[in-house]
Amino acid sequence: MKRLLALLSAVITALALALLLPAAPAGAATCAAPWNAATAYTGGATVSYGGHNWNAKWWTQNEAPSTAGSGVWSDQGACGGTGPTPTPTAGSCDYPAWVAGRTYTTGSIVRYTNGGLYRATHDNPGYDPVISTWYWEPYTCGPAPTGTPTTTPNPGGFPVSQAQFNQMFPNRNAFYTYQGLLDAIGAYPGFANTGSDTVRRQEAAAFLANVNHETGGLVYVVEQNTANYPHYCDTSQPYGCPAGQAAYYGRGPIQLSWNFNYKAAGDALGIDLLHNPNLVQTDPAVAWKTALWYWNTQTGPGTMTPHNAMVNGYGFGETIRSINGSLECNGGNPAQVQSRIDAYQNFTRILGTVPGPNLGC
Repeated sequence: MKRLLALLSAVITALALALLLPAAPAGAATCAAPWNAATAYTGGATVSYGGHNWNAKWWTQNEAPSTAGSGVWSDQGACGGTGPTPTPTAGSCDYPAWVAGRTYTTGSIVRYTNGGLYRATHDNPGYDPVISTWYWEPYTCGPAPTGTPTTTPNPGGFPVSQAQFNQMFPNRNAFYTYQGLLDAIGAYPGFANTGSDTVRRQEAAAFLANVNHETGGLVYVVEQNTANYPHYCDTSQPYGCPAGQAAYYGRGPIQLSWNFNYKAAGDALGIDLLHNPNLVQTDPAVAWKTALWYWNTQTGPGTMTPHNAMVNGYGFGETIRSINGSLECNGGNPAQVQSRIDAYQNFTRILGTVPGPNLGC
């Protein structure tokens, strides 16, 4: 009898433990290598994230595996057991993925579908961090200087890969090289490198969308309306037009024009463009530098530089205003404004981020 009771006791204890301990998922696969925000994945790549394996449907980088967002990731099911996402250790950036509808308390930090980090500024029932900006703010790992935007190197550098650049400009002129753009970026290190990952990608998309519009998809190196050429010489300037009356027509990604703009851009970049304006149509890096000079330093007919418009949350519409002002904005030419917006929305999609508010002007 005692042996029977002991056997029954052991069976009951085993059953109790089985009920108390979580069972591993039936047939759970072995977890693939963990997803890494800095790694570029091609279609068919498999990673693990949040206790699941995920397959990439096409090229992606810095877009955390999720069934939301662009839909690039396909959930392959649980792997190696499931459980709560561990709390990140000090200095770690391994925060849990944002989940729509999950309650978040003030101070919670999540990784959004585009790979960017966000911190809850107010309790919320799972609002979208890039839409409900009153409830969320961009977050970067490590302390940021008080009162200034955070500027950190992007994973892999400029947040547009050559493959993405080629996808944006499939018919571009061979003059507009990707390497020329990379060579030019060093002149303005804050460009597409200020603020959160989302802001950096948005600024790159905004710049390239405006460039796309100005050049017909990076097709035109010089402007097409040659009848305007003599009108780009302001003879009231003390330095005049040493390269000739008709020498300062539109060139490059943002179609630099007028002798005073060539002078100002050249002075800023340390290049004598006043006497050598043709450099903007013969040297790809110089061409890209003039576009970045305008983007980062000039307000044009607007009230702020396009760079400031994007990094300070004023939206894509203000970049249009700074480039073409009332010629397009405030009802000047809605079709042209919409053309720029369409390109911007397409480019943000390619870069795996969202356009943000205030698209028009």
